[in-house]
Amino acid sequence: MTDKKTSNITVVQQEGGVVRNILNQLKLIFRLMGDRRVSFLAKLIPLGTLVYLVSPVDAISIPVIGVVDDAALLWLGSYIFTELCPPEVVAEHMKALSSNLTSGADSDVVDGEATDVKE
Repeated sequence: MTDKKTSNITVVQQEGGVVRNILNQLKLIFRLMGDRRVSFLAKLIPLGTLVYLVSPVDAISIPVIGVVDDAALLWLGSYIFTELCPPEVVAEHMKALSSNLTSGADSDVVDGEATDVKE
C-alpha cells in the first residue's frame, strides 16, 4: 500500500480561460455557418440545437438536470457541427481567430525615439 504510483498529468490552461474558449467556439460556429464550403445539412445542426434551446419542450423536466441537459446538448451540437465541417475549412477559421487574439496583444507596443528640442 505504500507503493503509490504518481501521475504526471498536467492540464494546460489556454490563454483567456473558459469564457474566452466559449466565445471563440461561438465565433467559429458563426464563421462556419457563413462559409459556402460547409454543407447545408451540417448547418442544420446548430440551427436545430438553437431551436431546441428556445423551445418550451424539454427532454428532461427535472429542474437542475434540465439545465445540464441543455448545456450538454449545446456542447454536443457544436462538437458534431465542427466535426462534420471540412477540416481544412475549420483549420483556416481557427487560424484566423487565433491571429486576431495574438495581434491585439502586440498592438500596445509602439517603437519610437524621443529627442529634446531646445527653444
